[in-house]
Amino acid sequence: MAQKLPGKDVVIIGLGWTGSILAYELTGAGLDVVAIERGAWRDTSTDFPPSTAPDELRYGVRLDLFQRPEQSTLTLRNKMSQTALPIRQFGSFLPGNGVGGAGVHWNGYTYRFSESDYKAYSHNVARYGKSVIPEGMTLQDYPVSYADLEPHFDKFEKLLGICGTAGNLNGKIQPGGDPFEGPRMSEYPNPPDQMPLGPTLFTKGAKELGFHPFPVPSANMSRAYTNPLGVTLGQCSFCGFCERYGCGNYAKSSPQTCVLPALMPRKNFELRTLCNVTKINLDSTGKKATGVTYVDGKGNQFEQPANLVLVCSFSFNVVHLMLLSGIGEPYDPVSGKGVVGRNFAYQCTSGVQVKLDNRILNPFIANGVGGMALNDFNGDNFDHTGLGFIGGAVLQATQSGGRPIQQINGFSDDPKWGSGWKKATKENYQTIYALGTQGSVYPYKDAYLDLDPTYKDPYGSPLLRLTFDWHENELKMSAFVTDKLAKVGKAMGGARIQASPRTGPYTVVPYQTTHTTGGAVMGDSRETSVVNKYGQSWDVSNVFVYGSGLFPQNAGMNPTGTVGALTYFSVEAVKNQYLKNPGPLVPV
Repeated sequence: MAQKLPGKDVVIIGLGWTGSILAYELTGAGLDVVAIERGAWRDTSTDFPPSTAPDELRYGVRLDLFQRPEQSTLTLRNKMSQTALPIRQFGSFLPGNGVGGAGVHWNGYTYRFSESDYKAYSHNVARYGKSVIPEGMTLQDYPVSYADLEPHFDKFEKLLGICGTAGNLNGKIQPGGDPFEGPRMSEYPNPPDQMPLGPTLFTKGAKELGFHPFPVPSANMSRAYTNPLGVTLGQCSFCGFCERYGCGNYAKSSPQTCVLPALMPRKNFELRTLCNVTKINLDSTGKKATGVTYVDGKGNQFEQPANLVLVCSFSFNVVHLMLLSGIGEPYDPVSGKGVVGRNFAYQCTSGVQVKLDNRILNPFIANGVGGMALNDFNGDNFDHTGLGFIGGAVLQATQSGGRPIQQINGFSDDPKWGSGWKKATKENYQTIYALGTQGSVYPYKDAYLDLDPTYKDPYGSPLLRLTFDWHENELKMSAFVTDKLAKVGKAMGGARIQASPRTGPYTVVPYQTTHTTGGAVMGDSRETSVVNKYGQSWDVSNVFVYGSGLFPQNAGMNPTGTVGALTYFSVEAVKNQYLKNPGPLVPV
């Protein structure tokens, strides 16, 4: 039997970006809040002190900051006819673990999706006709528009101190920024990062081809910055250890460097670490959550009553918990009915290796995001007529490090061992630059999440099962944008170009991206979504969901900016509407 604890106003499951923002906002509204985090406490000064050299083996290879399969994993299959098998070592995606979540180990890309991305179905049908939607694709609009989210993007960017150059200020296109972005009310809080040689050459080549490069919006500080919460970040030192690492210089935006110093001293906030929530508890009607059940690090079980349950863990864990708790109808791919687990999507990445002879690139002078990008072939910024696909990708030249184990660039025909490998590595280290794409992935009837019928987790519950493979639309898109990127590489002065567009089938073995989306999607109808536009469950009105699991599909760029904007959009409604009159914020 679980030990029942005194009740709280709010229980938050997971203390990453969304959880920490919600905790700060709701404690500020006077509510008694407890956050329950499966992983350990992490703090900048004690976990990532600058006096300690970054350990690539510990963090980059052994994945010290990430979720362990023994904590929770999922099974994978490409097709419904196959038997899914457990993922015993994460590879393709790396869910975060511990306080701060993925906000600790991320690189810091903070884009805004384009205006048409939020109306992907209606926009594409209006421009190209219904025949542009392939059979089996379950594309749908967000229940919110870019204009709805713009003030909340602005608030999130100021919280993080994002560095960049605006491309569209109040409808007026600005030189040096992204001309395809939606209108924004203000300039970025900080100027863009300094550019290494690689992105500088990318800019020159892209402009020669008539494209529109702009600085990548970055959470790596270009200067010291104090955010609206009164928390100060330092200037980035270009150490080259961002991705998969915490930042000891307080120069990369994270919950630890942006929110927790202001949140943790509050007496109406409590954090419990090394505690895993196993279920959201419902009353006898099944229409109201009474709190959560969790297990601590010693195996003790507790019931935490609460008036409001906010689900803020990684997207897979959100869907898993909703299914185990019986909130929402599970998706059935055969009938097409049900919603929980529906519309899983990913990010379709690709790369181009560019050999730049007679150049010294110094790849080790780097930060997580410092670089340039172009959106000329993203979303519907270009005419798709006759191309055989919809969607697109951001094309990027960023320099995140020159680390000796994982960041040695080379060509596929280079020797893989011995003296030949050493010779090629020596020749390539300073002269090969890696370009990349982050491509959209649209949802399909046969791409979804459900409970596995065979394998169970340490608590005896079914594992989450992922059914996913690449579809022709995404593979055609990847081939198209990768070819465009290769042309930029050539214009950079590349003596040799190796383009690697995405090919099928999907495999979990090589790392691709942790941008998993969907499964708990937002929408205007309970027939096609799990939650309404505020992230509120259609079925249990005191349960709200946050994170990229809300996305009906994934756009062609990193998701964190949209996750942050949706969080602020929701919490404003919680404070100004729900708390005054608890119940559905959108008529059911």
